[in-house]
Amino acid sequence: MNAAILLPDGVTLGVATLSDAIRLVDLAGVLANAILGGIAARAARLDLVGFVILAILSGLGGGMIRDTLLQQGPPVALTDPYYLGVAIVGAIIAFFIRFKGRFPRLALLLLDVLAVGCWAAVGAQKALAADLGWLPAILLGMLTAIGGGMVRDVFLMRVPTVFGGNTLYATSAFVASVEMVVLTELGQPEIGTVVAILSAAALSLLAKRFGWILPSEMRIRPPKALRGWRAGWWSGRGGASDPRPTEPPE
Repeated sequence: MNAAILLPDGVTLGVATLSDAIRLVDLAGVLANAILGGIAARAARLDLVGFVILAILSGLGGGMIRDTLLQQGPPVALTDPYYLGVAIVGAIIAFFIRFKGRFPRLALLLLDVLAVGCWAAVGAQKALAADLGWLPAILLGMLTAIGGGMVRDVFLMRVPTVFGGNTLYATSAFVASVEMVVLTELGQPEIGTVVAILSAAALSLLAKRFGWILPSEMRIRPPKALRGWRAGWWSGRGGASDPRPTEPPE
């Protein structure tokens, strides 16, 4: 899918491919998540090595896990020098700069939510290209988007934030993966990528703004009569309304 800018006389001024734009969003997401990994390292009071390791895991972990599972050669993060380079740059930035202001945090958030849909779309498309079914494609799309953050949290010995208590992030990756799978099957992978990126970003931002989270549990309480019967059955009385027979009065 190409987009060209034309001058009035019909001369082409420049051509930007969608793949270039996706790669730019991809690398920007790696940088943002690497910085987030560095921020987590600062909170844990780690040294420079910890900053670099957490930045690489946070920015590249999901894609590396995906490529390892697909078994189609070395992970792209190890064969393309830009990815490791950007992740290390993010670690150095986080090491020297404290991201406490509103606008730096907002910039990281925007890059992060754009990366969610981008990574989910790329993961799902790679799975489909490997002749996997739609369900594995959705799974690998989600894993690409959220895998790095999960690995980072595990290394910090805490429950991954995507498992609960956080605004919708894994859900955004799921929606983006489903959209990518459906539109790819319809023969529109380019449109699927754009839709996945924009919809995941919009859903993540709305969830952040309004505090949307998934429920942690749901309890279904049986009707009162059924609860009484169950208690009576376990006690051997046959039911709460069926007391044991008593001797008739003399």
